[in-house]
Amino acid sequence: MTPNQLFASPTKRPLAWSAVTALLFSLMLTPTATFANETAASAAHEPAAHATPEVPRNADGSVDTLSLPPGAQKALAEFGEAAKKIDAQPEEDNSLGMAHDLSPWGMYKNADIIVKIVMIGLAIASIITWTIWIAKGFELMGAKRRLRSEIANLKKATTLREASTSANKEGTLANLLVHDALEEMRLSANSREKEGIKERVSFRLERLVAACGRNMSSGTGVLATIGSTAPFVGLFGTVWGIMNSFIGIAKTQTTNLAVVAPGIAEALLATALGLVAAIPAVVIYNVFARSIAGYKAQVSDASAEVLLLVSRDLDHLPPERVSQPHMVKVG
Repeated sequence: MTPNQLFASPTKRPLAWSAVTALLFSLMLTPTATFANETAASAAHEPAAHATPEVPRNADGSVDTLSLPPGAQKALAEFGEAAKKIDAQPEEDNSLGMAHDLSPWGMYKNADIIVKIVMIGLAIASIITWTIWIAKGFELMGAKRRLRSEIANLKKATTLREASTSANKEGTLANLLVHDALEEMRLSANSREKEGIKERVSFRLERLVAACGRNMSSGTGVLATIGSTAPFVGLFGTVWGIMNSFIGIAKTQTTNLAVVAPGIAEALLATALGLVAAIPAVVIYNVFARSIAGYKAQVSDASAEVLLLVSRDLDHLPPERVSQPHMVKVG
């Protein structure tokens, strides 16, 4: 049925108009009901707000406890005592180990006694290494400089006596070499074999060269020992420190990194000190090995110059006749 048909029907027309009228009336009443509900709600809150008693206060704004009822005064006193007890309790340490001093000195102070002994030993080894480097370095430089001058003087000499005159300073290598050669020639003065004299002089000079090399190499063995053992000593300290860290983890029942990190850092400090002691020791030992090899070569050159002077002096000696045994023919 269309709207035109609805309004055209005489029996349906009053029903349609009644529905339209009811709809318009309901729309007019909706804002009025909403306003009435809001007014009722605000009226319900206002008595409650006015019902709250005002707390008496002093001129400075603090609560006037004397004006309160006895029950309120007692409750306020109990609340104050509870607050004081809470303030008096020590605060819980939530740092979980982060209060440790993670500087090298702080880690040393917090380390175990065994780890401390390892660190002290490695520090002493490092001091010994640098002391040997300074002392032996100056000794090698001075010895090489003096030896170059002595070799130049030996090359200028033409006889062993002349060389002994130029190398008259006691304690120098040239003086020792020339003195040993002259001593052997004096002891072999009655010998008729020149080659035998040369061999004996050469043997004495070789022994003197070897003694000079051993004397100059003294102290380098300590560097080799430190360089080879210091890393393992530091590793021992690290293993010991990590064992203590795991024991601490078991006692605290936590794997928090803030608890574990300080102990592991203290343990690794021992390995770091071992490397600090070992690496310079190995480098300095290799440098000294090359320098001492060069010094030994210079000593051999000085020995060769003295041996040349001995051979030249022997060649200048007048030849001696060697008596031949008489052959006796029997029969």
